Amino acid sequence: MTVAARSMVRTVSTGDSSEALSYAWSPTPEQVDRSRLRAFMTRLGVTGMEALNDLARTDPERFWAATIEDIGIAWRRPPTSMRDTSGGLPFTRWWTHGRLNVATNAADRWAATQPGRDAVVWEGDEGTVRVWSYLDLATETARCANGLRALGVGPGDSVGLCLPMIPETVAVFLACSKVGAIVVPLFSGYGAGAIVARLQDCDARVLVIADGFLRRGVPMPMKPVADEVAEQTPSLRHVVVVRRLASMDVRMEPGRDVWYDELTATRPAAAETHDSDADEPFMLLYTSGTTGRPKGTVHVQGGFPIKATQDMAHCFDVGPGDRLLWYTDIGWMMGPWAICGALTIGATLVLFEGVPDHPGPDRLWSVVERHGVTVLGIAPTVVRSLMRHGDGPPHAHDLSRLRVLGASGEPWNVAPWQWFLDHVGGGRCPIINYSGGTEISGGILAGNMLTPLQPCAFAGPCPGMDADVLDENGQSIHGRVGELVVRSPWPGMTRGFWHDRERYLETYWSRWPDIWVHGDWAEIADDGLWYIRGRSDDTIKLAGKRLGPAEVESALVAHPDVAEAAAIGVPDPVKGEALVCFVVLKPGVVDSDELRAALGARVSSDMGRALKPKAVLVIAELPKTRNAKVLRRVVRAVYLGEDPGDLSSLDNHGAIEALEAVRPAS
Repeated sequence: MTVAARSMVRTVSTGDSSEALSYAWSPTPEQVDRSRLRAFMTRLGVTGMEALNDLARTDPERFWAATIEDIGIAWRRPPTSMRDTSGGLPFTRWWTHGRLNVATNAADRWAATQPGRDAVVWEGDEGTVRVWSYLDLATETARCANGLRALGVGPGDSVGLCLPMIPETVAVFLACSKVGAIVVPLFSGYGAGAIVARLQDCDARVLVIADGFLRRGVPMPMKPVADEVAEQTPSLRHVVVVRRLASMDVRMEPGRDVWYDELTATRPAAAETHDSDADEPFMLLYTSGTTGRPKGTVHVQGGFPIKATQDMAHCFDVGPGDRLLWYTDIGWMMGPWAICGALTIGATLVLFEGVPDHPGPDRLWSVVERHGVTVLGIAPTVVRSLMRHGDGPPHAHDLSRLRVLGASGEPWNVAPWQWFLDHVGGGRCPIINYSGGTEISGGILAGNMLTPLQPCAFAGPCPGMDADVLDENGQSIHGRVGELVVRSPWPGMTRGFWHDRERYLETYWSRWPDIWVHGDWAEIADDGLWYIRGRSDDTIKLAGKRLGPAEVESALVAHPDVAEAAAIGVPDPVKGEALVCFVVLKPGVVDSDELRAALGARVSSDMGRALKPKAVLVIAELPKTRNAKVLRRVVRAVYLGEDPGDLSSLDNHGAIEALEAVRPAS
């Protein structure tokens, strides 16, 4: 029996209820004693998470003043008050009269006090390693800022950032802030159309892109995409190209294109930092949906960086001595989140360009061992895919420096959660579930180092997040699935959609007055732990029951032959909706009528006879984003022969063919 499989008794260390309950993970006294969250609560004089969040609700001035002091934000000019709601809750302004810049907090101040500390460690797909100290990072950021200014970039200008996760990505990100520009992170796998839509929306002046990158050892060119983008984006003046693959033949357009190293190499190693207001936009993060143009969520200097840093400190317990690796892309929220949070804390940011199972199934674990990673974050789908290789790969590496595991992007299933806890974390590392999004700047719900956990659970709301679960009538509920909402504003809340005030209000604030409706189904269990049950638009309404797909998928992946699963609801003339399940089998398992029947029976046994699937279909792969989030809306649309909408975030287009192959004849 593993450490994590043994029952563990909840402690009274958090000040919550003291009844004896068994949990999958409970903090040790040593973990509690070293917790940043515990120290923060002690300074505030509160005991327990409920008391902490009560303080945030009843005395937000005190709570947020203590928060920015605790996470060590460096101000050019301190704020005179914490928040201003005079424009209405949806447009709350924070840190009145305060001035700060993320480049100062994430690079310059550490270069002055800890110049030799590792800031960025990078490992490429082919195994190349580069290390930047904080002095290196500050110097490169300054040179890049001077280069951008030489191209005419100034305050308020938009700069597209479409790079793989390499050190230059961090420098460009911070350099945009240093000159007062608005950085627009873009998924490195986007095609021209997706980039054009975003850069046209914000009238971008510059696009920073790489000549290419490696994926599973194969060169993936990027510059031809930039050429297409430039032809279709009238506002674009320059394309800056980072040399990632020196052997790649690249066509450079005179007067428009410039090599990054030639732009920055001879620039001064110091640069003036833009004196930005706390409410000044510094980043647009675009989200996509089934219809309509992408939504540009507006993030400000005193918003996203502070929320990212707070969550990293109080939920993930990250400190200056930690080395954080979050498997993501700059175009997803967790890329900027990792940059802002880890570097503002003064920790080391570990970047991994490759994929977790190339050239071998132990690649990710070897990266964790080689670079001494202490905090590791990946999506549940990545864990499910790595489980297919068995327990041997993680056991072949020394993962003893790990102390915190993180997960975001989608709900868990029990078996992968337990595998991650047992075989990667050794039963001693908590799995900090984290759920929020691009518009949140981090999490609504999370785990922490003080609260015992059950599989797939969240400890509750992140500190300062006034979250609740409401029924269809807007009443708070426990023990039942309802809408996840937030009742009070928070610093990381998007300042709206770029040039689209009404769409922002309609999306989040239109259902109940002054309540943010996030679009997730959630449930608060009897023991006080929280669970995400899926997206509202993923919900299956079957036989009068509202069903989250994760419940069905958990039953399927518990079968020893199943690696991954997705469940959708399809129109049914009798039930309204019927359940259709898609499974990816483990290597070596052969599809058969008997296996599919057994899987359908397992769902019926676990969920009830009324929820028996209409069909269980075996496919080669599920459609996913680069950070391995399953796109259930795409599964449903392709299966039904409907328009799947925006596919710009799709990483594996072969999954579309796999779905079409099992689509019923019309």
